[in-house]
Amino acid sequence: QLTPSSFLRIGQLSNVDLNEDIHELETEVPRQRPNEIPHNEKLLSLKYESLDYDNSENQLFLEEERRINHAAFRTVEIKRWVICAMIGILTGLVACFIDIVVENLAGLKYRVVKDNIDKFTAKGGLSFSLLLWATLNASVVMVGSLIVAFIEPVAAGSGIPQIKCYLNGVKIPHVVRLKTLVIKVCGVILSVVGGLAVGKEGPMIHSGSVIAAGISQGRSTSLKRDFKIFEYFRRDTEKRDFVSAGAAAGVSAAFGAPVGGVLFSLEEGASFWNQFLTWRIFFASMISTFTLNSVLSVYHGNAWDLSSPGLINFGRFDSEKMGYTIQEIPIFIFMGVVGGILGALFNALNYWLTMFRIRYIHRPCLQVVEAMLVAAVTATVGFVMIYCSRDCQPIQGSSVAYPLQLFCADGEYNSMATAFFNTPEKSVVNLFHDPPGSYNPMTLGMFTLMYFFLACWTYGLTVSAGVFIPSLLIGAAWGRLFGISLSYLTKGSIWADPGKYALMGAAAQLGGIVRMTLSLTVIMMEATGNVTYGFPIMLVLMTAKIVGDYFVEGLYDMHIQLQSVPFLHWEAPVTSHSLTAREVMSTPVTCLRRIERVGTVVDILSDTSSNHNGFPVVESNPDTTQVAGLRGLILRSQLIVLLKHKVFVERANLSVVQRRLKLKDFRDAYPRFPPIQSIHVSQDERECMIDLSEFMNPSPYTVPQEASLPRVFKLFRALGLRHLVVVDNRNEVVGMVTRKDLARYRLGKEGLEELSLAQT
Repeated sequence: QLTPSSFLRIGQLSNVDLNEDIHELETEVPRQRPNEIPHNEKLLSLKYESLDYDNSENQLFLEEERRINHAAFRTVEIKRWVICAMIGILTGLVACFIDIVVENLAGLKYRVVKDNIDKFTAKGGLSFSLLLWATLNASVVMVGSLIVAFIEPVAAGSGIPQIKCYLNGVKIPHVVRLKTLVIKVCGVILSVVGGLAVGKEGPMIHSGSVIAAGISQGRSTSLKRDFKIFEYFRRDTEKRDFVSAGAAAGVSAAFGAPVGGVLFSLEEGASFWNQFLTWRIFFASMISTFTLNSVLSVYHGNAWDLSSPGLINFGRFDSEKMGYTIQEIPIFIFMGVVGGILGALFNALNYWLTMFRIRYIHRPCLQVVEAMLVAAVTATVGFVMIYCSRDCQPIQGSSVAYPLQLFCADGEYNSMATAFFNTPEKSVVNLFHDPPGSYNPMTLGMFTLMYFFLACWTYGLTVSAGVFIPSLLIGAAWGRLFGISLSYLTKGSIWADPGKYALMGAAAQLGGIVRMTLSLTVIMMEATGNVTYGFPIMLVLMTAKIVGDYFVEGLYDMHIQLQSVPFLHWEAPVTSHSLTAREVMSTPVTCLRRIERVGTVVDILSDTSSNHNGFPVVESNPDTTQVAGLRGLILRSQLIVLLKHKVFVERANLSVVQRRLKLKDFRDAYPRFPPIQSIHVSQDERECMIDLSEFMNPSPYTVPQEASLPRVFKLFRALGLRHLVVVDNRNEVVGMVTRKDLARYRLGKEGLEELSLAQT
């Protein structure tokens, strides 16, 4: 077991890099780059702060709320709807942009390579074509990886684990910035065009969240522009609600599934929920899928025919032709089991790979090299598989975008090429809808095997990319294989249509990897436009989740855990009733008196060893010996604003003379409050007093020290707190519970285990 001290400040974690700005680290220590980073998943990182979902009800806040009349509240409500509509429209437009650019660039690439292959098939020397394909892929991916690794490492991966953490209440640096959005969008386009085994669907969720966070604040900190609108929403409570709407809009733009988007926000994301929120989020999702639909329809030249609701269109599944019978249900359940086992295998492999990446491939230049290697290998594997495949199909009557002839007879094309020589989305649709007999079982088997390992290697690279589509593709391939073998066994009976099994296999594989249940069922139903399959899809997903959870947790939860994020699950660990608040809380608590010396406040805030963010305020009676009772709670950010505006009383007995601070002063400083080092306090000012009465929250949540851990956990989780004060029976502060204290306890294989805390 490593001691926490060996972890202090070990440079930059890479793979889904959630670190603060590198420059801030450089000021603290000259950075040494070790060759190996010791990493251990039994750790919680201390570099993540919590979001404050709970409003500080100080006097300023109460006065402002009392001034707002009924009409003003109605205006605020209208503004909320307007923001949701804007989130939907912008998310839809971003999705259109990604889709159109990818379609054109990928089409260009495939045309160039196809002409080259056709030319060299005639006169020999196909190795040039391979070289061309691999070089094109590697160079495109190099650009995509460079911008992510060197400009904004948070944009790596699909962004779903980060958004999940954000909605859980963990503040992950840079996750909802404009810069992240730009890098994310460019990165996704480049990695899909670069032919990696990735999809553009996952990152849409992150993009939607960034758009939501930006619009709802009415200003951009990256551009240093303040539009002076929506100032009421500048606090964590409101921002977080809008981010969950953005995530839903992203899902619905990606799959054309507005209800699925709402359920995704419910299931994966938001910790807090109410009915108004649901309705607004649904509105944002609907607007988003409608925007995408209308813009793409105009782009494809049929303006009145709204036929492309999402980035991926699974195509129509006909109920008459493709119903299912009772005796197929056990077969579906069996497919769910297979999906769960394969998903668990995928996750376990990816876990070891990610550990290796965190330890050894933590320099940006190495990450770019690895991404280029994967791109080149993907192209090579595809080329070799197409080259060795002898599976020829007649061209007429088939809808192949780029038919490669290679060594087939005239009028035929290579069927392995439809799987590899295409963007993954198109391959999925082909596997669902091509008529029976389009694929050789050997082709499908080899494809599944190779693509499984390619997709596993690709997830966690330093490129923006989703895991949704590769999972669907792997599942569709083995599902179709399963369907073909079934119809062999049943002598070509009518119900064994391979397309239907491809759909079930895709659901099973995706469910086995990401372990979503409710939202995934609805997303699959909406994307296929068919309610008939609701029941079998649900069965398949349930089975896949149960089987997969028996072996290893879902992919997103695994990556959250590898990043050592203090993530709070829905419930406290089951066996934790024996622990009480006294054992969980952090003890010596730094308290402030109600009227405190400025010097004391500055010293407490500057103390880097403690770095607390909330301070209980106690009654100041300097004459008596007894300990003072709890009066309120004040946050670091509030104290910094007070010091910045120099809200001091000259000496203890004088009245206040300067202008009163408004709530607006606190809102303008949000979300990036200046660090204490940037605030200059002279020697005279250090002797002044500061009165915290009207700025502190006079009614913080408290628990007695005898409360059990599940009870504390419920209160903390359900109200989205950041600080929970522990008091004894005389109302004196004895400790403080924060997110890290609760997230430390986790159910391991042997029972309840406690994680150690580390600075990195």
